[in-house]
Amino acid sequence: MSEKWEDIGIVIGTRKYADHDLIVTILTQDHGRHLGLIKGGRGRKMRGVIQPGNILQAKWRARLNEHLGSYVCEPQELFAPEIMLCKIKLIELGSLCAMLNLVLPEREPHKFIYDLTYHLIKNLGSNTWYAEYVICEHLLLKALGFGLDLVSCAATGQTEELIYVSPKSARAVSKQGGAAYKDRLLPLPNFLKTQHCHDIPTDDILNGLKLTGYFLSQNLLQPYNKKLPAGRENLINLISN
Repeated sequence: MSEKWEDIGIVIGTRKYADHDLIVTILTQDHGRHLGLIKGGRGRKMRGVIQPGNILQAKWRARLNEHLGSYVCEPQELFAPEIMLCKIKLIELGSLCAMLNLVLPEREPHKFIYDLTYHLIKNLGSNTWYAEYVICEHLLLKALGFGLDLVSCAATGQTEELIYVSPKSARAVSKQGGAAYKDRLLPLPNFLKTQHCHDIPTDDILNGLKLTGYFLSQNLLQPYNKKLPAGRENLINLISN
């Protein structure tokens, strides 16, 4: 008996193994973030296929479910060749893949996160991508059990003029409710509430990344002695400049 399944997925990471093989991380629709060995993955035939950002039809097999197992993959949509020609898209993809690899538990299905990742990869380089990426981090927190409550003010209960988030409660705070201690609060850009991504000022994008980065770090990284990835810092530098 052996364990096996077939699924569609997005390559989000690779690392060399032996002389010609690769250990590949694929974010699949139904099996979550899943690793496997691809024999000959570094060879000429597969070199352009097994690249971050590409969509593959993947067949996984292992003797036991807890084993690493091996993949046999066929290309479905190859975004990597175009991405490699654009520095901006490379930085955007690098941040996205780094965050997914860092915070998503292995083999835990999150179809919504797969769909969101597919959308972001298809839209790399678009005018709305930065705002959509911040929303992606916000939704990652929610999917992993650490969602922000942006509905009403933690201090007053009001639903208007919500411009801060409390770093302690992860709840929104209104302009009035946070006036006395605003220096200790995190700024809440309006697009995170409306999820409207067009014509968002750079400062709002950076404040959004500051907000999601704080809670990703506090809840999902620091408890395991991990830090936000360098790829994300590269994205922040790109946006800032």
